[in-house]
Amino acid sequence: MQRGLGKKYNARVLRCPFKCGLFCRSASGLTQHRYACSLNPSNRRASTPILRLNTPPPNTSPLVFPSPGCLFHTPQNRHGPNSQPHTPISISPRRYQWTANGGGMRTRFHPLLDGQPCDDAGYDLPEDSSPPPEEQRSDNDFFPYSSRPEFELADFLFRKEQMAGKKISELMDIWAAFQQLTEAEPEQDPPFACAQDLYNKIDSTEIGDVPWQAFSVQFDGGITEGSDGPRWKTQSYEAWFRDPLKIAEGQIGNKDFGHEMDYSPKRAFSRAGKRQFSDFMSGNWAWQQADLIAEDTETHGSMFVPLILGSDKTTVSVATGHNEYYPLYASIGNVQNHVRRAHRNAVSVVAFLAIPKTDKRHENTLEFLRFRRQLFHSSLAHILRSLKPWMRKPRITRCGDGYLRRVIYGLGPYIADYPEQALLACVVSGWCPKCTARPNNFDDDPTSILRSHVHTNILQDAFKDQPATMWDGYGIVGDVIPFTTHFPRANIHELLSPDLLHQVIKGTFKDHLVEWVGEYLEIAHGKKHSKVILADIDQRIAAVPLFPGLRRFPEGRGFKQWTGDDSKALMKVYLPAIAGHVPPGMVRAISAFMEFCYLVRRSQIDSTTLDQIEAAVARFHQERRVFLETEVRTNFALPRQHSLSHYRHLIQQFGAPNGLCSSITESKHIAAVKEPWRRSNRNDALGQMLLTNQRLDKLAASRVDFVTRRMLQGPLLMPIAPAPDRQPLVPGDDGTGIGDAEAVDGITSLGDVKLARYHARHYPGTIERLAAFLGQPRLIEYIRRFLYDQFHPTAEICGMDVQLNLCPEISTLLGVKTFHSATSTYYAPSDIAGIGGMHRERIRAVPCWKGGPGRYDCVYVEKDGEADGFCGLHVARVKLFFSFGFQQSTYSCAMVEWFSTYEDSPCEDTGMWRVEPDYDVRGQRMSSVIHIDTILRSAHLIGVAGSQLLPKYFTYHNTLDAFQLFYVNKYADHHAHEIAF
Repeated sequence: MQRGLGKKYNARVLRCPFKCGLFCRSASGLTQHRYACSLNPSNRRASTPILRLNTPPPNTSPLVFPSPGCLFHTPQNRHGPNSQPHTPISISPRRYQWTANGGGMRTRFHPLLDGQPCDDAGYDLPEDSSPPPEEQRSDNDFFPYSSRPEFELADFLFRKEQMAGKKISELMDIWAAFQQLTEAEPEQDPPFACAQDLYNKIDSTEIGDVPWQAFSVQFDGGITEGSDGPRWKTQSYEAWFRDPLKIAEGQIGNKDFGHEMDYSPKRAFSRAGKRQFSDFMSGNWAWQQADLIAEDTETHGSMFVPLILGSDKTTVSVATGHNEYYPLYASIGNVQNHVRRAHRNAVSVVAFLAIPKTDKRHENTLEFLRFRRQLFHSSLAHILRSLKPWMRKPRITRCGDGYLRRVIYGLGPYIADYPEQALLACVVSGWCPKCTARPNNFDDDPTSILRSHVHTNILQDAFKDQPATMWDGYGIVGDVIPFTTHFPRANIHELLSPDLLHQVIKGTFKDHLVEWVGEYLEIAHGKKHSKVILADIDQRIAAVPLFPGLRRFPEGRGFKQWTGDDSKALMKVYLPAIAGHVPPGMVRAISAFMEFCYLVRRSQIDSTTLDQIEAAVARFHQERRVFLETEVRTNFALPRQHSLSHYRHLIQQFGAPNGLCSSITESKHIAAVKEPWRRSNRNDALGQMLLTNQRLDKLAASRVDFVTRRMLQGPLLMPIAPAPDRQPLVPGDDGTGIGDAEAVDGITSLGDVKLARYHARHYPGTIERLAAFLGQPRLIEYIRRFLYDQFHPTAEICGMDVQLNLCPEISTLLGVKTFHSATSTYYAPSDIAGIGGMHRERIRAVPCWKGGPGRYDCVYVEKDGEADGFCGLHVARVKLFFSFGFQQSTYSCAMVEWFSTYEDSPCEDTGMWRVEPDYDVRGQRMSSVIHIDTILRSAHLIGVAGSQLLPKYFTYHNTLDAFQLFYVNKYADHHAHEIAF
């Protein structure tokens, strides 16, 4: 065997046919890109211009910030805001601005704070003016990197691979040794001399640089002379933060989502005139804030930027002593919800707050608890102080679309779970931070009102010498000053946002309802038999058929560590699993809650949906009494369940809750806290974590800058090589590499179904042999009846009922091809979707799935002229995807087995429709051939087991064949919930 021989590296890259400049490494990647390419003529859509009106420039005189609290602060490296020139001019009259969106939507922007572009002196730009010029850099200026490969390598090693410094240095040594062995030129040395050289390159990046600052805090109450006071009174606590003003300006100017921002509060209306609540700026709160700001005429034409905050303690390691960190995150409210939910740098870590601790003797003392609360609020007030001068007077800022605007800041909603909300609102744990309802009568207290600073101040004046009365009678911690009192137009009780993750998903569902069901079974059946029923519930969950994007639970719900994703996945299959094992009232209670949960998690909510949400809450409150009757509960003094009654108002104020959920900040924990901690040496890790976050921000800012200047287009390696010959496909593969479900960018459409890119091999090419090969002797008959419907679309009798001799003969069928899957692309903004709200899933009909039994998915089928079923939708199971040519036309078809609805309405307990298989007079499944254009998307069926126990070895492979009655799972995803009602 000869040494030194090996396969030569070949960089195969394919150019986009629409000449957008993108290159793909594989034919499948090129195919996917073609469907989403913005230059594809089928993907283009017209944009709607925005009206601009002349407005005066701002007065930008700074304001004085008072002391934030009673604690001593020692700031370091503080920088004051820069002022801008101002020349007053006359005010022009205003009028409402309207734009028409796709689907008949109309949007009205705020008439006074409309985000009018201006020049660097604050004067309005004329209509259709180009953005003011920025500092120009050459198209090959990768500073501080010498070239694109050097930047890509730095990004790969530090951000993607997160390689340790020693390994980076070792890699560079191997690189240098290899080049020395091949006698490379001296200038072809490794890009970086060592890890520190790489770090220095990243650190020298100028854009995205917001340095960390620190301040120390110490108890100022004093210690009794001669006493040995607790350690926490003498200890100094240090908090690190970055200037939130610079963080906000970086997000405002981020060109990655400059055209996915709202530069003015807006009100959206559907074609029918119904108010639509979606992105944050579509809520009433932003509009009301703009009205308050507009009382000062010098602010007219400005852009209102609310700062959305979020904080939550997180533990990075239990094994090494419960290392806790307290990150504070910030995002501007102008970015649209889908941007904030995605990992696109729309949420930034602003600070790491101090966490005071003491020994067991003092941790529950009133003095320590008061200090801990005031430390939190005073720290927030100090960190946010740079924003305060610009909360009344505008600051000229460059936005992501390239224009300059006059920006006025404000404190927006605060994302937090319940313990954090109680701390923020200065209320006693167990009380509602939004209203004064008493815990023993949460949902029926006629005296409750919404909390506010005004109400709290009145109580403090009335009971200033009776703190116990405020604590016990009103649930108010009266000796702490909320941080919002230091800022204009800010009321912490008003700013507490809804929290889907902790209030609804992990709170009410996982911690309450699922646990209560287990407690009921133990009360009703005893410990021994309840375990048998719980095991059957787990088996029912494990036997749920496969569905695109649906997580399987092979062992049921019996896992120890729950995450938010676990709870979301379990919600989709839990209700059918318990039906029959618990009382109908309990099923109805959970069904009402599930209905509420899926309604509030939609990305677009209109006035009709708000009424449905309110009705679902009322039904849940009525039906949950079954837990009192069965002695599972003695009361419902549960703040997280009580919060459900506030959701209608909060949606009207802040838009769809999925844009303010704590799942956004918790997912940020991974990149901002957990991964940087793992990369540290565990010794004084915070400083290393701060540096890691700063470097990650610089890399992200550099990438956005290079992409904006079109410097990262095309592949790293040229030239272009032809695509290799297509390889034979394995069963179940279609050659595209597309998963079961994924987000997809592209033009918004209701839905589109296409067969897989490549047909399956080893299938006969004639219809007669294919029918024999598949064991479907009636396939030829089904095709003839299908063609009758195609040639007689207006006939009163469909092809299934007409005499067979009247259907076309098919002896001339050409090019019969069999496929193992088809893709359905449809508009589903509430699910994981692309920028246009489009989602794609794969529907499979394959005889062998991952080495096991076949997988034949179910689908929703549209039937014209019929209103039964789910408003014209029917359910079928796909047994075959195929295409053929007939009379110079090509037909893409599916052979399906049909289901009929069971009864004329959904199940009274679960709220789900039920279907049963259709059989003919011979006892065989009723089948037919349909065009794939009649398929809307996948459907998910779950067997109705009732009170019977499943056989011990029953698996999900058998479900669709073994059951004779099925639930149509409308909780499979949000799109299914909207259509399978």
